[in-house]
Amino acid sequence: MVAGQARGLRLAVPPGDATRPTSDRVREAVFNALESLDAIEGARVLDAFAGSGALGIEALSRGAAEATFADTDAGARAVVAANVAHTGLEDRATVVGADGATALARGPWDLVLLDPPYVFDGWSTLLAGVAEGLSADGVAVLESDREIEVEGVLRGIRVRRYGGTVVTFATRPGAST
Repeated sequence: MVAGQARGLRLAVPPGDATRPTSDRVREAVFNALESLDAIEGARVLDAFAGSGALGIEALSRGAAEATFADTDAGARAVVAANVAHTGLEDRATVVGADGATALARGPWDLVLLDPPYVFDGWSTLLAGVAEGLSADGVAVLESDREIEVEGVLRGIRVRRYGGTVVTFATRPGAST
């Protein structure tokens, strides 16, 4: 389910276990935190490892200016495109076949949403890309099954645990957020 402009709409998810959809509870908590940081309204958003596109769609529904959905899986991209059309947000959405690092290089991004599969082990390379691709006052949201060490590359501003999911909010060092 989505809040905001597309409130109440259910989204499709890609078949199989290659994607790990964010639960409604976690998504709501993340976006409430992002709204308190004033990180959504008018933002240029990257939803890397898009899966169903739920995170980027939530951002668009809550006032982001545009969102790019990146996923390497063609099936996931098809589901994202269908979900974006279903919510009526396709005029502000772009779906691309790219991995997280490649998509980050297309920045600067005001809001970066990273929710890779739990088995993902490329965090150090990805965080370097976030540091390069994030706008000066942008916010990155990192979702994993464990806490991600961001210090030295980014500045961690919040860490929240929701059952087996750990969400880390980070900015570039020196950001005003």
